[in-house]
Amino acid sequence: MTGMRTGLLGGSFNPAHGGHRRISLFAMEALGLDVVWWLVSPGNPLKPKEGMAPLQARYRSALKMSRRAPIRPTAIERELGTRYTVDTLSRITRRYPKRDFVWLMGSDNLASFHRWKDWRDIARIMPIATIARPGYDAAAVASPAMAWLATHRVSPAVFRKRGQWSAPTLVMMRFDPDPRSATSIRRSDPEWAARMGSGPLRDQVTHRPIPGEGVTG
Repeated sequence: MTGMRTGLLGGSFNPAHGGHRRISLFAMEALGLDVVWWLVSPGNPLKPKEGMAPLQARYRSALKMSRRAPIRPTAIERELGTRYTVDTLSRITRRYPKRDFVWLMGSDNLASFHRWKDWRDIARIMPIATIARPGYDAAAVASPAMAWLATHRVSPAVFRKRGQWSAPTLVMMRFDPDPRSATSIRRSDPEWAARMGSGPLRDQVTHRPIPGEGVTG
């Protein structure tokens, strides 16, 4: 498992869709990754969010969409009990020290990255690779986080060839826009979660059962 190059893509996956899959496969090819983990957010059961499906339904949608691809959905954040990205990534790197991780996110997140808790520490934990999203490029380039990370920027080709990763590192990737979105799916099919089925689920990363009661977003 030494040097296993692993991308981390976080989100609610409410539901997972073809855009998530397409972006993940693109990042794998561009960065030379072995696998991508989808961090399916457990949500906060004390603060239900309207329109957020239960964890099990969202996780099942991620399993369905990642089928026959080197993508592993995981609800590890539920197990870790972490609330902020900086804590999640810190715990994951300690738990899996033989893997080389890179954090994947859209350029819209880079534009607001400086508002994340301990965002500089996130950048020091593992490399960050952003995927361009229409309408956010200018804001991302002008952001305070970009000003701090600019000197650590490398091209996808250089990053792919590196024998050993270091952080902070920023990789910015260009990607053809994907029109699919979870919001549009929910609007056209508000009952999607009810058709995800039932029964026991096991996490594809931790291999532990995922409980179905009392876990909503």
